[in-house]
Amino acid sequence: MTATTTPPARSRLRQAVDFGALAAFMAAYAVNRFIRGLDGQEALVQATWVLVAASAIALIVGYVTEKRIAPLPALTGGFALVFGVLTLVFHDPTLLKIKITLQNTVLAATLLGSLPFRKYPFKYLLGDAFQLTEAGWRGLTLRYGLFFAAVAVVNEIVWRSQSDDTWVAFRGGLWIASAVFGVWQVFFLMMHMIKDETPDPVSPDTGL
Repeated sequence: MTATTTPPARSRLRQAVDFGALAAFMAAYAVNRFIRGLDGQEALVQATWVLVAASAIALIVGYVTEKRIAPLPALTGGFALVFGVLTLVFHDPTLLKIKITLQNTVLAATLLGSLPFRKYPFKYLLGDAFQLTEAGWRGLTLRYGLFFAAVAVVNEIVWRSQSDDTWVAFRGGLWIASAVFGVWQVFFLMMHMIKDETPDPVSPDTGL
C-alpha cells in the first residue's frame, strides 16, 4: 500500500467520520435528556450544537483527505450546517427534523429526475472508481432514488407521530439501514461491472 490514501480508504474514513458525528449527536441528546433531565425538545436543541460542530469537522476531514469537497458530502454537510444553525437561532428542533425530509427529497428528485435524460449523477460521482454498463448506472440511480424517497416519507411519519426519543433512535437506525442498503448494492454493481473489479460498498448519505 502506498502512502497515498486509496479511494476505498477515503470512503471508509468518511463513513467513520459520519458515524462518529451521528454517535456524538445521539450521545449528546442522551446526556441532556436522561442525565440533565431536559425535555425532548430542549435536549434536541442542545445536542444540535454537537451536530453543527461535527458537520463542520466532517467537511474539513473530507477536504483534507480528498483535497476537494465532494458533491454529495458537501450537500449533506451543508444541509446539516444550515438547518443546525437555524435550529439554534430559532430554538426549534422541528427544523432539524425536517432537514432529513428535505435533504432526501432533493436527492430523490435529482436522481429520479435524471432517468429520462440518461444523465446519471452517480456516473459523474463514481465513474472514476469503477465502470458500469448503462443498465448498471440506470439501476443504481433508480434504486437510490427510491431509497431516498422512502427515507423522506418515513422520516415525516416518524417525527410527526412519535416522541423525540423515538425520532433520535430512528436516526441511529437510519444510519444502519443506509449501511446495509449500501452493502446490498455491491451485488448489483458486480452484476453490471465492465471491468473485473470488486466495488467498495456505496453507502447512501442520508444526512446526520
